[in-house]
Amino acid sequence: MHFIERPRGGERAVLVHVDFNAADDQEDFQEFSELVRSAGAQSVAVVRGARQAPDPKYFVGSGKAEEIRVQCELHEAEVVIFNHVLTPAQQRNIEQLVNCRALDRTGLILDIFAQRATSFEGKLQVELAQLRHLSTRLVRGWTHLERQKGGIGLRGPGETQLETDRRLVKHRIYQLNKRLEKVQRQRDERRRSRGRTGMETVSLVGYTNAGKSTLFNQLTGAGVHAADQLFATLDPTLRRLDLPGRDAAIIADTVGFIRHLPHNLVAAFRATLDETRDASLLLHVIDAREHERQARIEQVNAVLAEIGADEVPQIQIFNKIDLLSDGAPRLDRDAEGRVQRVWVSAITGEGMALLREAIAERLHQLRAAPGAAQAIRKLTEQVYIAPQAGKLRARLYEQGVVLGEQASETGGWLLTLALWSDELDALVNTEGCHLIEDYPLHAVGNG
Repeated sequence: MHFIERPRGGERAVLVHVDFNAADDQEDFQEFSELVRSAGAQSVAVVRGARQAPDPKYFVGSGKAEEIRVQCELHEAEVVIFNHVLTPAQQRNIEQLVNCRALDRTGLILDIFAQRATSFEGKLQVELAQLRHLSTRLVRGWTHLERQKGGIGLRGPGETQLETDRRLVKHRIYQLNKRLEKVQRQRDERRRSRGRTGMETVSLVGYTNAGKSTLFNQLTGAGVHAADQLFATLDPTLRRLDLPGRDAAIIADTVGFIRHLPHNLVAAFRATLDETRDASLLLHVIDAREHERQARIEQVNAVLAEIGADEVPQIQIFNKIDLLSDGAPRLDRDAEGRVQRVWVSAITGEGMALLREAIAERLHQLRAAPGAAQAIRKLTEQVYIAPQAGKLRARLYEQGVVLGEQASETGGWLLTLALWSDELDALVNTEGCHLIEDYPLHAVGNG
């Protein structure tokens, strides 16, 4: 059960956005509008202003507060939504002035999450985040908690209704934490089981609506819900990811990040975000057409640092190249030869083969000794397999690394292989296999 009275679909809302001089305090209004749309509210009016600092009473000045009241009355609004975090006093004062509910940015995001959570764990996490957010606020409508506990005889001597509500909420938070601890233990056990299989985990991260779920579906055929809205995906989904050379990994699609993601939300969803922190590799999905993409990259990296995932290796996936005038799949490397960026279109499938190669290559690098990144590259090479090494030839075919074959005049086979350089080193040391020196090494997929 969730204790927020979530807005009904299409609820009439007046939006409030204030510009501050400090860059850290500014919020993107377009993103705010998308959040409101994702929550299902109908924007009937927008009140904008500029201030040096928030007003302690209404957040906005008294003149703007009166303008908000007039707009609410004119459009018969049911809720006022601020693109900022309000103190409990500011929220209460606004509600008394405009005679309708007031919601701040954190409450708006929590509402969207409440609508999107589908798993048992996700619903628990949302409810916990809601209660933590509301526990310091004077919020009407919590007396149903008392009825759940039996009502008469519950209230302590001289205890006010507010004190009763706060005590009940504190107890509910305790219950939720205990339930989530149990779910966390189950999740950890499943993670350990996956670890025993030797399969690495690749986690998709990125700003919300960057196309993570569409990319996930393109790579796995999972059919995960994907929509052009913020936080379309909330609960994590894990699937097998097949890679070149018969390699495979586990890929996880996780919740998208956003500017100033509420701390209560990060804390409540820490169990889910563990999939990101414990991954072998992060695929940081970026909207290539977004004009503020660098700022959004920094926002995602800030959240990764907050959950302890900033040291996990990552590849940047620049998505939606089909919307760029000069968009074409390509791969960029850093100065040390590691894959740094892959340019793809999740919606059309352009660049998917290149991305799979990049993921496989980076996982091979991570398995190798530190500093071996340049040595672990995908190569094509021709080798001689002696007649007595037929089992080795059959195993190479099973691994899917044989590009071509021709019979040797002296018996045996000449095989053209596509494999990683560390695999090649191991192969040529196998009895019955010799490197053909006449075929120079050359890297594949350098972009």
